[in-house]
Amino acid sequence: MSDDARLMRRLALPVYVPTLLQSAGLHALAPVIPLVALELGFSVPAAAALAAIGGVGMVAGPIPIGRLMSRIGERLTMIVSGALLVALNVAGWWLTEDAAARGPDDAHRAAFVGVLVMQAINQPVWLLGRQAFLGGELPAHLRARGMSTFGGMMRVGMVAGPAVGAAIAGFGHPGRVLLLDAAVMAVATALVWGFMVPGERRGVRVERGASERIDPQEPAPHAPGRPALASMLLVGLGMIALVMGRAARPVILPLVGATLGLDAATISVIFAVAAIIEIGMFVPAGLLMDRRGRAAVTVPCLALMAVAYLGIGVLGWGARPGDAAGATWLVGGCALVLALGNGFSAGIQMTLGVDLSPERARTAHLARWNTIVGAGQLAAPALVGAITLVAPVAAAGVAVGASCAVAAVWLGRLLPRVTPGPARRPDATMGP
Repeated sequence: MSDDARLMRRLALPVYVPTLLQSAGLHALAPVIPLVALELGFSVPAAAALAAIGGVGMVAGPIPIGRLMSRIGERLTMIVSGALLVALNVAGWWLTEDAAARGPDDAHRAAFVGVLVMQAINQPVWLLGRQAFLGGELPAHLRARGMSTFGGMMRVGMVAGPAVGAAIAGFGHPGRVLLLDAAVMAVATALVWGFMVPGERRGVRVERGASERIDPQEPAPHAPGRPALASMLLVGLGMIALVMGRAARPVILPLVGATLGLDAATISVIFAVAAIIEIGMFVPAGLLMDRRGRAAVTVPCLALMAVAYLGIGVLGWGARPGDAAGATWLVGGCALVLALGNGFSAGIQMTLGVDLSPERARTAHLARWNTIVGAGQLAAPALVGAITLVAPVAAAGVAVGASCAVAAVWLGRLLPRVTPGPARRPDATMGP
């Protein structure tokens, strides 16, 4: 077995298995949150608005979390956060059971919002902690494969979690899915506690504390003529479009399908088939990023997203409602193209974060990177909502597709200047 294979195997228990478990629990819970909210007496618009809490956490949380990690380390921060998430899920389950027994009131609703807010604050801990840990553990020539495997485990959890959650919800109150999330988070936290220990590469990391403060003029690792923060902002402009493309998919595709007459079962089957295709893309994506550079994956991914969204936007605008076969081919075809693009991009956001972060104060730099690209999580629903106020939902697809096309051109020109290039090891330095 090669040294690279041994390292990837060693990272399974501290990183990849906890990632799979946490992703499964999170995505099992996501579909039932609106249902629990309705049973607690929230209105339909209010229940839908609760989904935005997670996006706010992804934007507001990374920087303060990064400061905490810089002081006490990724491992301890994740253990404390994991224990808190277990307690929050158990508390959420208890209040749903209490509301079912006594009838929901304002106290139940306020407590439920509090649980969701605390969960949203804690979720970025696990993304940033594992990203920073992998940044120190992975040698440069294995970075993209390690990060794409991380992203692949998240995608497997996205498929497995809702399936298990649906089975649990089918046997009782949907709030019991909170117990599933509590259980998997308990196991994931135990694995981090037992196996996330520094390896031999951790010796290259700096002492924590004051040395983790960011120097605004610190040069980017692969573009010494540019400040690291400037490179992050420039690349982040394009990555926001990619994140928007990911976030808009579960909004635009179902809405276009519904306007064309597709039922929920058909749309669910389309998403399930697309998810299976998506999972199979993370291995070739990591290999290609390491061998041919980051643009070799990012640009095709954005181009595929642009084609899919522009296709569903233009064709959906002129499609006839009631043509079930035509609608299925349209939505299904665009969903499959999006799955290819999204699966192909597995790990690219995390890989670029490490590429653009100087080794000194890496956790703090990664926190800023995650805040920048996290803006796409909020921008997508805001853009779709604003456009649908004045135009059909297909117009939102055109807008997202156009932004992905522009980002593909932008990053195609920029990434070779600020990230590791092809035909050399990623620790080689490139000029601006």
